[in-house]
Amino acid sequence: MRRVVITGMGAINALGHNAADTWREMLAGRSAIGPIQAVPAEKLRAKVAAEVRDYDPAQHFDDKRLPILDRTSQFAVIAAREAVRQSGIDFDQGDLRERSAVIVGTGVGGETSHDEAFRRLYGDNNPRVHPFTIVRVMANAPACHLSIEFGLTGPAFGVVSACASSNHAFSQALQTIRAGGADVALAGGAEACITLGLTKAWEAMRVLADDTCRPFCLQRRGLVLGEGAAIFVLEEYERARRRGATILAELAGAGLSADASDLVLPSQAGAVAAMRRALKDAGLPLERIGYINAHGTATPANDPSETRAIRETFGALAPIIPISSTKAMHGHALGAAGALEMVAALGALREQAVPPTANFLDPDPQCDLDYVPNVAREAKVSAVLSNSFAFGGLNAVIAVKRAE
Repeated sequence: MRRVVITGMGAINALGHNAADTWREMLAGRSAIGPIQAVPAEKLRAKVAAEVRDYDPAQHFDDKRLPILDRTSQFAVIAAREAVRQSGIDFDQGDLRERSAVIVGTGVGGETSHDEAFRRLYGDNNPRVHPFTIVRVMANAPACHLSIEFGLTGPAFGVVSACASSNHAFSQALQTIRAGGADVALAGGAEACITLGLTKAWEAMRVLADDTCRPFCLQRRGLVLGEGAAIFVLEEYERARRRGATILAELAGAGLSADASDLVLPSQAGAVAAMRRALKDAGLPLERIGYINAHGTATPANDPSETRAIRETFGALAPIIPISSTKAMHGHALGAAGALEMVAALGALREQAVPPTANFLDPDPQCDLDYVPNVAREAKVSAVLSNSFAFGGLNAVIAVKRAE
């Protein structure tokens, strides 16, 4: 079976405008959650989010291209440019453009363009919306823009599975390269979901925190929305070796499952099935996992359920595995969450250090594992699991390990 490795990564989110800054801030335990600036916060009960600050799209895109790019696609392109640059890959070599795939996850697509169009139509009684509204809001737009940006003509599509979208995208890219459908893939996730309409909708579900994000701790009050993108260059292992690429990690396996029960209440059995399938697919024994990047949304329902699922999966090993939720720092970026969390997974593998669960106060008896509260920790990490468990009961777990 063909092996798949990661040779480039790029990111933009509330913690930083590139992957290196993102990882550095994660390791420092800095939470980028703050007062919402993008929308009128006086209309909101939950007035905090993890927004991308100090961002000027004109520094990245010219006047001709910018009108067709929603903020979600902008983030995807910026992250992909960094990933491709780091990988050193040359798409002009042979038939590589035809042998390269693009698979990008998103939860809600071009939400800022969607919200703006409806504000004009319903709020301003303006019968005209922007002529590029459709091409900006469509959920496959980030994948389209990456294929255009780099001239890639292999398989290209978007993946939509709410908060598991990025991990489903990684899984699809992994299977595509393994099966010989491509030699290279740009994969990851993008989201720009902090609009008034969508934030009010999340408020209506009563799952948003009004203070900050505190995963796994007794005082957690819910999730905090975030935004951003992370894109990775995945390559067939032998190809990456032949060209002398720096291999960041091996994408070793993926495990997918569906709860088939409730749209919003997480299932312990579904999470266990996804973790076990990821471990089996990767050929990793339980004792190889040195870090778990948890889904860890800080909602009352998710965190105890995920804790029980990890205990059931790892048994006696569960209490000694460092676990953290980096959503306390970059927020819950929905379809981009798993991709941002891949930055944490690769950082832990490469620097042998586990990022903390920030904003942690007191432990919850229902969440009784090692959640690395507030301060990063040195650790021997040769393999990582990254969990994503989406509304709708759609679960996707990714296993990465040090390349050998």
